[in-house]
Amino acid sequence: MKRRERTRHLIELGGLVTKAGLVELTDDDRAVLFGLMIEGATTLRSERRDEALTLWRRRGKRAFALADREDA
Repeated sequence: MKRRERTRHLIELGGLVTKAGLVELTDDDRAVLFGLMIEGATTLRSERRDEALTLWRRRGKRAFALADREDA
């Protein structure tokens, strides 16, 4: 069961990358996508962590709400 849960989690994370438009915006360049994630991780290790989390969480919630309205 653990393997199935992990697989589902990874698929959901991939869906978020796609939903954010990053696949198209980077022409599916895996090095660019990985670099973006590393940049985010670097920010989360910095003194700007709390500020970044607040900003990114707010943007993510807005995007989810907008997507929910579009699906309805």
